[in-house]
Amino acid sequence: MKQSSPVVVIGAGPIGLAAAAHLIERNQAVRVLEAGASAGAAMQEWGHIKLFSTWKYNIDDASRRLLETATETYAGDWQAPRETRLPTGADMVTDYLEPLAAHPALAPHISYNHRVTHVTRVCEDGGGVDKTRTAGRAESLFLVRTQTPSGVEDIVARAVIDASGTWHSPNPVGRSGIEAIGEAAAREAGFITTPLPDPLGADLERFAGKTVLVLGAGHSAANSLISLGHLRQKHPETTVLWGLRGVANPVRLYGGGIADELPARGQLGTSLRRFVELGDITILENVSVTALEAGERLSVKLADGRVLEVDLVVPATGFRPNLQMLSELRLDMDLTVEAPRELGPLIDPEFHSCGTVKAHGERALSHPEKDFYIVGMKSYGRAPTFLMATGFEQVRSIVAALSGDRAAADAVELELPQTGVCSTDLGGSCDAPAPTEPDSATGAASSSCCSSPEPVTIGLRSGMLND
Repeated sequence: MKQSSPVVVIGAGPIGLAAAAHLIERNQAVRVLEAGASAGAAMQEWGHIKLFSTWKYNIDDASRRLLETATETYAGDWQAPRETRLPTGADMVTDYLEPLAAHPALAPHISYNHRVTHVTRVCEDGGGVDKTRTAGRAESLFLVRTQTPSGVEDIVARAVIDASGTWHSPNPVGRSGIEAIGEAAAREAGFITTPLPDPLGADLERFAGKTVLVLGAGHSAANSLISLGHLRQKHPETTVLWGLRGVANPVRLYGGGIADELPARGQLGTSLRRFVELGDITILENVSVTALEAGERLSVKLADGRVLEVDLVVPATGFRPNLQMLSELRLDMDLTVEAPRELGPLIDPEFHSCGTVKAHGERALSHPEKDFYIVGMKSYGRAPTFLMATGFEQVRSIVAALSGDRAAADAVELELPQTGVCSTDLGGSCDAPAPTEPDSATGAASSSCCSSPEPVTIGLRSGMLND
């Protein structure tokens, strides 16, 4: 029964669908469970944002082969976008994920509106296997519980690949990793936005003429601040405040030069600096939020006694993995970044940028819970140094291992763009946002993003195979 059960993949984003494509290529049974109503549902929520990495790095090899190969039921006429283009989140969905999810070899195996709430284990005869039971554990099946429109459904699997991401688990705006007093009420009242709002598009009326506080110092914050800077130039009554946890350091805020092979990412620092110098953005230092009080406006109370009166707070404070649904599994996690233990030191943002993370696969991502893996953005825990190409190599290796091909599983290779001096607030993925259009108020590319809270110079040649 175990070998006839599918591998369950949680999430139909780019990494989850890549895992499914590799499984199909190796003739392995698969079922994809997606919480949203369509493939790439989380990406659609920030569809107006451009990725830093071009199409060259954002298409999985097995997925490409599936899309480009004609069969009796499929024309094979999909054409990859130009590899030097920067896709938006919406482009990724419409030009790649939707065609992939609609492929006749994959579509029947995807279940939408299936939100996974628990993953545990169960005996083949139906008997329970909770976290404390060791005997026969490795040979048992997985039990994946999902909430669906028609009710609760339990699905059994021989292996589970969790590619559910972190988009729906943002860090709080409060200090020390916990919510500020009144934060939940402020969010429910609409004073706290999504991490990547669209002030120049769908959210224009909500932001124009308002006092907006952006919290965070990484690329997510930079994108929101640049959009708000443009908004203020069109609507001068708008006030843009940039709240920093510490003292403003130009190198940390704007980056360290042109040493980034992803030009769109490098452009952020120059754009941001210009808006600050023009007075469109006001920097506030040592912003440590203790409480939020919602009234006609939002009172933001700080640890040093200051109180800011604002209309909106943009929480560009980063993301963290939701591990609650995995509480019945035996996981081995890095205590600092909440990544798989062996992966943690390889991605620690104090020492690594996106391009200096070494290739890694099934062995680094394995847990004491046999045949369970966390991949993609979620595998990086709280570290922001994830690139999509890294996730594609992760699932290629894992699927090889699940298919009994140990040699292929261990032959991990990865080519990433080189990065130089980086800075971040630990706020998200290095694949997350670049400006949606060139900044006419600024000049050439300058800074890079995505490493530690302090500037770090990476001396190694990054982006080479196993470098």
